[in-house]
Amino acid sequence: MIAHARLVNDYETGIGVPGSTIPPAPDPGGNLAAALPVWALAAGSVAAVTAAANRHRQANRLAPVSHRIDPMRINAAFCSDQLLRVDGRQVPMFGDLSGFFPTFDGWVRTHANYPHHRARLLAALGMPADAPLDLAVATLAMTRAADIEDNAAAVGAVAVRVRTEDEWALEPQAQAAASGPLVAIEARTDRAAPRYRSDPTPFQPLRGVRVLDLTRVIAGPVATRTLALLGAEVLRVDPPQLPEIPWQFLDTCQGKRSTLLDVRAQWSAFDELLSAADVLVTGYRPGALERAGLSTAVRPGLIHGRISAWGESGPWGERRGFDSIVQAATGIAITEGAPSVPGALPAQALDHASGYLLAAGIIDALVARVFDGIGRDVRVSLARTASWLLNAPDRTPAHPHPAAPSPAAAVYRGNTITAAPALAEYPDYLWAAPEYGGDEAAWPVYSR
Repeated sequence: MIAHARLVNDYETGIGVPGSTIPPAPDPGGNLAAALPVWALAAGSVAAVTAAANRHRQANRLAPVSHRIDPMRINAAFCSDQLLRVDGRQVPMFGDLSGFFPTFDGWVRTHANYPHHRARLLAALGMPADAPLDLAVATLAMTRAADIEDNAAAVGAVAVRVRTEDEWALEPQAQAAASGPLVAIEARTDRAAPRYRSDPTPFQPLRGVRVLDLTRVIAGPVATRTLALLGAEVLRVDPPQLPEIPWQFLDTCQGKRSTLLDVRAQWSAFDELLSAADVLVTGYRPGALERAGLSTAVRPGLIHGRISAWGESGPWGERRGFDSIVQAATGIAITEGAPSVPGALPAQALDHASGYLLAAGIIDALVARVFDGIGRDVRVSLARTASWLLNAPDRTPAHPHPAAPSPAAAVYRGNTITAAPALAEYPDYLWAAPEYGGDEAAWPVYSR
């Protein structure tokens, strides 16, 4: 089986749709080269989106589009943080307390890009929020890795012990994360009247679909950016009390609108948005919005896409996590580096691939809703994507150096350089990332 077609087959088998015919892809060369089959994961996740988009076209009586796999475009999209330039300068990707740090008995990987995560990590180390970096690093070096991991989880910080693949396989969370389909699509009982939309076009098959985007960082925003590329009207909603990392917003909010709304404090305003939405995409920890009062009864037939780090079951189900953290915990960092010096994949591939898989699942849930009107939950986790990657065949320990993203796959807008879409038939997103929070918390009257 073609390497990237294996993932598409696993995705389609898992959700119970007929298998697609996946065309072969060119030799990727050094694009996303790694010991693990990252290219198969990346190309397969993009191919899953294009196959789902064609099913949506068929459901809406449109001709399919012959999509092709372009290694240069996919590499650039997955490595977009390396390609991104603002005022001619590369932006810093990680904070000073984000990364691998030696401990008393091994290594930990931390994530402290947001100020509140940095403060929590220092609290997990028993230090004040204004503690100097060198003292924090020294404290990490004198502490057992497992203790750092446990203390971080207790206070909501983000840090894990770096494990080998064998060590991860023994963890109950590894077994929970590996269970079930790659993308879980579960029908609920709420139903809306089935309808065919009158406004999709071949290259905007999701035109007329409204998407509320309550996600941050990479995976969720990549999913909703992909839905916007295919014509959906995406409104990203951010809490006004939390800061955002500017470069991530520039990179992943293209083609969307952006508003600020405190969902918990302004629930009625959010309910009004939700009542007219087709899709809700969330990156909150499992159960967080439900505990705050979310009910799909507000919008019968709603498609709810959910992205999490570890999945919604197992002892880590409610822990925070990011791509780099999942790589470290699952053994990927050791596989791509060495026990003495952990490494990383050539891109934040778990994030990007999970984002495309979530987009595919949402599209296929919309396809099913065309015929039965039933609302569905679509679940994806970074740890489940990691499990697929770790169990996929065709490892290449002696691989070439990963190719840098090509400037030929870049989009130039004023003072910003970003990556073109991974879908090769689309030269660019509909528009650049808007002003952060610059739009009203309302659906435009012209959208339907």
